[in-house]
Amino acid sequence: MITEKYKIAGKVIEICSLHEQVHKYCAEYQTDEQPDFSITTSQSDINSERERNVRTAEAECRKTYDASDSYLEELSVYRKIAERMLDFDTFLFHGSCVSVDGEGYLFTAKSGTGKSTHTRLWREYLGERAVMVNDDKPLIRADGKGITVFGTPYNGKHRLGANISVPLKAVCILERSAENRIEQITRKQGYTMLIQQTYRPSDPLLMQKTLTLIDRLAEGVKLYRLGCNMDIEAAKVAYEGMK
Repeated sequence: MITEKYKIAGKVIEICSLHEQVHKYCAEYQTDEQPDFSITTSQSDINSERERNVRTAEAECRKTYDASDSYLEELSVYRKIAERMLDFDTFLFHGSCVSVDGEGYLFTAKSGTGKSTHTRLWREYLGERAVMVNDDKPLIRADGKGITVFGTPYNGKHRLGANISVPLKAVCILERSAENRIEQITRKQGYTMLIQQTYRPSDPLLMQKTLTLIDRLAEGVKLYRLGCNMDIEAAKVAYEGMK
């Protein structure tokens, strides 16, 4: 086993893994502080991830692929982290988050809609004012101090993100549209997408914690729906509508 410690979303995690790739992936978050909790993976965890990938591919009617054990272990580690983070009012969300002037804007949508493309347009439009927090799977803390979004090592295939945290100002649901338009929506209008894009544990008690945190998110930030194309104007419309 290979053991190292990393500080992610303000918590120190001791990770014990079979493969070194897990630690290379998290290297920018390494720390010598005392751990808040530990994560250990086994070959059984890797096999479970492989079976889960096959079931997901079959459900989505797409071809399966033969992922390496080291990659599947990375998935298993983050799954375990996400479930332990619930003890600290923190949950895993699927979206692309950019910070502008120290405030986070989180974009979410069905896969393939263009979340990463849209946040790239924000960086082009706003220049150095816009900083990527996490391009794929940020962690969100929803507690008595407010809603905070954290960068994590698990930031997508392009590895876009930073080891930072910012207060989350808004969550925006993206939809493809020929014309760019944005509207503020109610909690009821956005709630289904928030649930769909949140990591949902199979354990009923953990799922109940997750729903409580989603409620806090929906109450603590503004929610928007953005119809957009892939033109730079989409970033302008979105930013002006939410700032």
